[in-house]
Amino acid sequence: MIAMPEAPTLELDFVADDSRVGFRLQRLEVLNWGTFDKRVWRFELDGRNGLLTGDIGSGKSTLVDAVTTLLVPAQRVAYNKAAGADARERSLRSYVLGHYKSERNEVTGSSKPVALRDASCWTVILGVFRNEGYDQSVTLAQVFWFKDAQAQPARLFVAAERALSIAADFAVKGGEMTALRKALRGRDCEVHDSFPPYGAWFRRRFGIEHEQALELFHQTVSMKSVGNLTDFVRSHMLEPSIRGSASRP
Repeated sequence: MIAMPEAPTLELDFVADDSRVGFRLQRLEVLNWGTFDKRVWRFELDGRNGLLTGDIGSGKSTLVDAVTTLLVPAQRVAYNKAAGADARERSLRSYVLGHYKSERNEVTGSSKPVALRDASCWTVILGVFRNEGYDQSVTLAQVFWFKDAQAQPARLFVAAERALSIAADFAVKGGEMTALRKALRGRDCEVHDSFPPYGAWFRRRFGIEHEQALELFHQTVSMKSVGNLTDFVRSHMLEPSIRGSASRP
């Protein structure tokens, strides 16, 4: 019998604490978003899991919708879905204007929303995502303002490979969007007028290969209950080509 030499033992250097692996939300900031009015509101998560608690109407779904807006194309977002509300109850316009209640006209019997702000306002939502393993930070932000008081808000999409803040990097008076664009580009920020190039930029940094992953993210964030699990997987986790074949007997 020939004794074979023992194979060398390979020691793999895993991170001891993998609870914050990958890009995780470090900080969320909002300015003039929903009922978060007139100043910058900061929510520090430090890449950890968070629990939002509060009374009905305290702003829990408003913050969830801010994160969703940063990551999901506008045509796919259903605002306030996490609270089980009607799809028409909230919109991007209502968040930017800060609708917080309805007033009933005693003469006509109709109701209209009451806003915290008018169409001269502007809104910023910003999220800083950090990958501890690679010592990298990525900031995603969107700016909203009104070109037409009766229309939906205009958007500016911003991305950067470093941590930004609203106070330090978005200090511009309402309406001076040309100056803001120039200032952000001067700070090596990506500035876009539409979601597709912005979305492609952050998906590449985050290692997200398919847009379907963001659709699944949106559905799970806003999920109240799952009726048929098979239908949920077929609708939200399969590619369209596979989805069609899977539905046939």
